[in-house]
Amino acid sequence: VVIIFSGKELPNDLRLSDCDLGHNSVIHAINALNIKTKTKLLPFSDQLTLNQKLTNLDMNDTNEETRHELEDRNRLSRRVTTDEDKSAQKYYFFVFCNSCEQLMNGKLRVVCDKCKNGTIVVDREPREWHDVLTPNRITGVCQSQDCNGTIAQFYFKCAANTHNSAADDDRTTGADAVDRSRAVVLPLIRHNCIGVSCLACTDVKDTVLVFPCAAKHVICLHCFRDYCLSKLNERRFVTDPQIGYSVNCAVGCHESLIRETHHFKLMGQIAYEKYQRFGAEECVLSAGGVLCPQPGCGAGILLDETEPEFCTRITCSECTFVFCRKCLQGYHVDDCVSDADNGVSEPNTSAFQAMSAANADHSKWDDMMTRTAIRLSTKPCPKCRTPTERSGGCMHMVCTRSQCGFNWCWICQTEWNRDCMGNHWFG
Repeated sequence: VVIIFSGKELPNDLRLSDCDLGHNSVIHAINALNIKTKTKLLPFSDQLTLNQKLTNLDMNDTNEETRHELEDRNRLSRRVTTDEDKSAQKYYFFVFCNSCEQLMNGKLRVVCDKCKNGTIVVDREPREWHDVLTPNRITGVCQSQDCNGTIAQFYFKCAANTHNSAADDDRTTGADAVDRSRAVVLPLIRHNCIGVSCLACTDVKDTVLVFPCAAKHVICLHCFRDYCLSKLNERRFVTDPQIGYSVNCAVGCHESLIRETHHFKLMGQIAYEKYQRFGAEECVLSAGGVLCPQPGCGAGILLDETEPEFCTRITCSECTFVFCRKCLQGYHVDDCVSDADNGVSEPNTSAFQAMSAANADHSKWDDMMTRTAIRLSTKPCPKCRTPTERSGGCMHMVCTRSQCGFNWCWICQTEWNRDCMGNHWFG
């Protein structure tokens, strides 16, 4: 009988307790007579688990010289720890588990890319993050009788023992089992085994995030959460065409954007949903679109440049609000009126910090609710911009301003015509 676990044929003298099995893990026993190809026993050198090897390596591709240097550094860091520390310390990957809804220790597993069973024996162990995050990097031989797969597929799972064994562990085989147990790995989060202090609070925490900058700046998870929330609330995340909506190193290092955006789940579910919404909005804006200014809507609108009036008159497909692209107010025929002309000034930081009585008068919940309700039930006359309220009935509006008297459609916000009469005269 040949025992296969985590892509390796285990030697006969190896104890299973040294394999970091954990809860809800599975090993495969294959009849030695059915082994397709004589597998090469991969050495368990330096008594390092696969978790220890990967978490100590850089996220970037490394050459052999750099890899040897990193391995020497890892051996040095292990020698300065005591035997008591070694027995108490566990080296794990970190994943964000959707079932646990929090950051958890993770386990690396490997299956055949074709049949999704864990009976594959890899040709070599992964040496760096790219080996497990990039498809088709490592080959092997699948020992399942009905499979001829030769590509290893790595995935991560939550190491907690609280998951339902029928749904979350890898006792069942196939693609469904892999998808159910899969968790998103957060490669920038590491155990702080060398005692680096946080760049923000200067405390030495057990678990830290290492920014992907050249200096590898370290920040504790609490400060990282505060840093991201501050950037998010100020809407100062960066939009990158390849990476998406992300942040740089807190020190401001160049080329340090966080690529795996699931790290931002550490902000909490509500903040992460806000992050996703802001990211989608920035994507629309960067593509030349606009956001509907109607309160309670905010839908993203990509403009059709084939329409002759696409630069000025926009109709929201979600709430049907018609507005001017330039000033984001209700659509109008004449020139846009600036906020200054309307008596509205742009807020500034010093005005908010002053906390004067005048500012306090404008910061009342009920007043804001009233202004929002008025805006939802009124639209400006397309010609003179006089606010007009509709309380029901006909869609044919007549401007109440004596000098204007413009006849217009409440829906289209254009001059009243026969199409308006036929399509939406009332409603």
